[in-house]
Amino acid sequence: MDNLLSIVTFLPLVAAIIMAVFLRGEDEAAQLNAKRLAFAATVATFIASLFVLGQFDPQNTEFQLVEETEWIFGLNYKVGVDGISVLFVMLTTFLMPITIAACWGVTHRVKEYMIAFLVLETLMLGVFVALDMVLFYLFFEAGLIPMFLIIGIWGGKDRIYAAFKFFLYTFLGSVLMLIAMIAMFVDAGTTDIPTLLNHQFSAGPITLMGWQIAGGLQSLLWVAFFASFAVKMPMWPVHTWLPDAHVQAPTAGSVVLAAILLKMGGYGFLRFSLPMFPVASDLMAPFVLWLSVIAIVYTSLVAMVQEDMKKLIAYSSVAHMGYVTMGIFAANQQGVDGAIFQMISHGFVSGALFLCVGVIYDRMHTREIDAYGGLAVRMPAYALIFMLFTMANVGLPGTSGFVGEFLTLMGVFQVSTWIGLIATTGVILSAAYALWLYRRVVFGDLIKESLKSITDMTRREKAIFAPLVVMTLLLGIYPSLVTDIIGPSVEALLTQYDVAVASYAPETHVAANH
Repeated sequence: MDNLLSIVTFLPLVAAIIMAVFLRGEDEAAQLNAKRLAFAATVATFIASLFVLGQFDPQNTEFQLVEETEWIFGLNYKVGVDGISVLFVMLTTFLMPITIAACWGVTHRVKEYMIAFLVLETLMLGVFVALDMVLFYLFFEAGLIPMFLIIGIWGGKDRIYAAFKFFLYTFLGSVLMLIAMIAMFVDAGTTDIPTLLNHQFSAGPITLMGWQIAGGLQSLLWVAFFASFAVKMPMWPVHTWLPDAHVQAPTAGSVVLAAILLKMGGYGFLRFSLPMFPVASDLMAPFVLWLSVIAIVYTSLVAMVQEDMKKLIAYSSVAHMGYVTMGIFAANQQGVDGAIFQMISHGFVSGALFLCVGVIYDRMHTREIDAYGGLAVRMPAYALIFMLFTMANVGLPGTSGFVGEFLTLMGVFQVSTWIGLIATTGVILSAAYALWLYRRVVFGDLIKESLKSITDMTRREKAIFAPLVVMTLLLGIYPSLVTDIIGPSVEALLTQYDVAVASYAPETHVAANH
């Protein structure tokens, strides 16, 4: 099928348009129809994406399933996938039906809520398949709008503040990226991403306002892209929008934000920063590695003192993204493989943890940790599922969380023993805050009157968690499901990276072991 990627990308948008035009009314029947249509559209998108995976050849490191047409104003519509992006497409299409299923209890403006999620899915998929820089930017930025509405309309009591903070942080970072993209177009004469990957941007030192800048144009472009991707990840210290956004967002919004939207920053580093600005990436690597280590240790300590469950898991996400940036800028096979694996794994695990919070929030309407205790007595199935994902979050061997952290740490130890050593303490700290949360919520005596009539998970709730449980355990036991797909593309990326860095400064660069 020639237009397979376009079908996968725009199918949710088509469903959203159908819903907007044909569905009328706010009665229960209309609400149910909106939910069913959204669920059917996301399932159909996932099934279509399986054909993408089926046609994908991991050994071919070029972009595959490429579609290209002349677009409006002379812009190119060009999409395709490689070993790095195809799994993010799969992660997105896999998680969206689960997200829609988790929205079944929503009763306020249901049609608009479903439309927002369907439009968001198209925009997120667009980021991962775009092979034109302008197209990438349009998808990357437009994704802010439905998420802004999801938080601002269906969020908690401080939703307006959180929505604007989320929007302004991420939008301001991206303004610099837009300026850098214009500079890249002027320098290379094209916005085509595959062409730009082979274009050598100047790395000779330049003087700017009396300052000599090593890495020249590459360094300036790198910093502009870093401003956008670091906020999106989010990296310390530009992470402060994330806890607010998570706390105020509805459960389904938190799942999408943690599981997919945060990954766009990491994907951006792999698609732009490393291959297009290799010399600048090499120069800036120690800076990013130290920022990542600070994020791991600092946000883990902050997570320990949280009283709100969502805030604790949000800070945990920042710490886990620290491993991702650390692995990417270690710039060796284990580090980058581990970073991508960690992003995929974190999609399942953090999404499930936010769903776990949603299950008890729906019953008790509070996220305060002190409001719970002894849930194992009344909710044994919930206690079991919550324990599995807590352990995966900690990085227990046998779960997907272990593989990602282990690979990234292996990669980092090859670059710097000190950074690797400090980052490893994050494993201990994550065990401390995650197990502390679990003990206070699930164990102990059931003494609070309000909890004595609480009911265990329904069949629908168990069905929502089932695919997440399967993927978390499957990737923990059989990680080559991911590493076999990403390995060749990562190797090709790093070979090109090493050649570029070595040709710039052969006397200072020692090629990483691959």
